[in-house]
Amino acid sequence: MKYPFPLPHKPIILASSSPRRAELLKKIGLEFRIHPSAVDEEDLLHLEPVVMVETLAQRKALVVAQLYEQALVIGADTTVVLQDRILSKPESPANACEMLAQLSGRTHFVYTAFTLHDRPSGRSVTEVEKTEVTFRKLSAHEIATYVSTGAGMDKAGAYGIQDFSAV
Repeated sequence: MKYPFPLPHKPIILASSSPRRAELLKKIGLEFRIHPSAVDEEDLLHLEPVVMVETLAQRKALVVAQLYEQALVIGADTTVVLQDRILSKPESPANACEMLAQLSGRTHFVYTAFTLHDRPSGRSVTEVEKTEVTFRKLSAHEIATYVSTGAGMDKAGAYGIQDFSAV
C-alpha cells in the first residue's frame, strides 16, 4: 500500500487499547503512543459489516486526532460475521461459549479496517480487509478450556486467531 503522505517525524498515536494492535506496531519498529478512543458503536450495528468497520476505524482516528495538533493517528476496528450476523465481543463467559459453539465447524468472515489520519494535513486513508475463516469442529471441552483462559473475552467473535494454538 502506498500512503498518501510520508511517514511522520511527528508522534504516531494508536487510537486503541488493543494489546494485539500495539504488538503489531512494535513488531514493525514504530514508536507510538496509545490513546484509546471512546466511540459509540451502537448506532452503526445496522450497517453492512464492511461499512461498519470502515466507519468505526475512521471515527476512532478522527476523534483522537482532535486531541493532537501534530500527529498521525491510527484507528482500527474488527468484527466477526457468521451468516450475516455480527458477533461482537462476548458479554459473559457463557456468551463466549455460545459464540464459539456457533462458529465450530463453520466458515465465517472477519472484517478489519484501519484508518491513518494525518492531523496537520487533514488527509486520511482507510483500508478494509475481509478474511474467510473456517473452524474445525470444536468439542464442548475445548470451548470451555479456551473460554476459561479469558483470552477471547475482549475480542469480536470471542476468539483471537493467534490464541488457537492452545486449543
